[in-house]
Amino acid sequence: MPKDKRLKVLFASSEVDPFSKTGGLADVAGSLPVALDKAGVDIRVITPHYKCVRAFGNEAMLADRVPVYFVKNDKFFMRDHLYADKKGDYADNLDRFSFFSRSVIEQLKELDFKPDIIHCNDWQTALVPVYLKEIYGKKDKSCQNIRTVLTIHNLGYQGVFPKQELPKTGLGWEYFTMNRLEFYDKVNILKGGLVFTDAITTVSPTYAKEIQTSEFGWGLNGLLSERRNDLFGILNGIDHDEWDPSKDKELKYHFSPVKPEGKYKDKALLQKEAGLEERRDVPLIGMISRLADQKGLDLIARIIGPLLDHDVQFILLGTGEERYHRLFEGIKKKFPRKASINLKFDEVLAKKIYAGADIFLVPSRYEPCGLSQMISLRYGTIPVVRRTGGLADTITGYDPKTTRGNGFLFETYDAWELLDAIKRAAALYKQKGLWAKLVSNAMKCDFSWDRSAGRYLELYKKLVLR
Repeated sequence: MPKDKRLKVLFASSEVDPFSKTGGLADVAGSLPVALDKAGVDIRVITPHYKCVRAFGNEAMLADRVPVYFVKNDKFFMRDHLYADKKGDYADNLDRFSFFSRSVIEQLKELDFKPDIIHCNDWQTALVPVYLKEIYGKKDKSCQNIRTVLTIHNLGYQGVFPKQELPKTGLGWEYFTMNRLEFYDKVNILKGGLVFTDAITTVSPTYAKEIQTSEFGWGLNGLLSERRNDLFGILNGIDHDEWDPSKDKELKYHFSPVKPEGKYKDKALLQKEAGLEERRDVPLIGMISRLADQKGLDLIARIIGPLLDHDVQFILLGTGEERYHRLFEGIKKKFPRKASINLKFDEVLAKKIYAGADIFLVPSRYEPCGLSQMISLRYGTIPVVRRTGGLADTITGYDPKTTRGNGFLFETYDAWELLDAIKRAAALYKQKGLWAKLVSNAMKCDFSWDRSAGRYLELYKKLVLR
């Protein structure tokens, strides 16, 4: 493409922070486009106009830089939740996101914006590449040169529906085949996108390899292996301005790699608020997580008792499966001065835990990328993680001999390996000089979006030149 031509990208996502959010997809959709704009891309974002979006009108901006367009349909989107309620997934989700995917393409003429790339995210927008190539591209020449990128944020969510619902997509039965949308006699929307998109990305290099295996491929590993030359693992990033302990508005005391003392004042304040003993000499272990097996809660359940028999403290923030709520309520009663259990969602408390804890647990069974370990590093809170997905790509085991590394890892998905890793971290905490060096290493890590945006820009340019 000409050097003076500004690359145009439409970024389609079913949730975008700060307008709508259920998880990490919203964080990415709210920050990656801003980084791409700074890198020189003419980028726009498109997302559904949910009930929670009403205050923003029909158009808004990300960081006063990136236009955000909202697709309206009160029947489909004017609801209290994005995808599900207490009864489970909305029964018409296929109708809702088929409509949204069509709207992404149909809005182009109304917006007077012809992108070089439409960047799709997860199954909710995976029909965009299918529609673009098989419907719109065949009847509208202006759509024929638009390339698509489809990012897998978590392969466990694929948009699988009964085959009787295929007509809701507007596609004929010729698409219900093994090499298109058919998946074990059901319709798989993500699979369709993976077949028809020009490039596939996922959120870390290691996860890109893992999803090509039967263990982590969720039945799509064969297809992903076939498309391995079009599959790229690009690590997610975090917003270094939002996550900055030197000026975080939620913290009473600020700190940095060269002035770390404020961290221990934040720790004392957190201990006091959480009802824990105010002791600097004891390692405070934090965990902020959805309470589910995928996040390693089954491992935590096995070792939490033995762990708290040691001279450590534990603070948990999160909600999830009822059995874990019951388990941790019991732990709270048994160890009232050593364990603070907070079964809720609280962004302010999360900031205080990132800042005030010494050790941070991410023992996931699998983790496509993970942002919490990057945030904890930023706040000098040392991660203990399983070597999988993005955790393997961001955490390097600390070596006391060389003083290199930024955390502690364990290999096998095993409760006692996790406990051993926590013990290693707690033992090093007692060695003040080595621990201070480790904290300094952690806080100097750079996982900002700039590097990741550069990788996406390279990929976009390659696709346009095809």
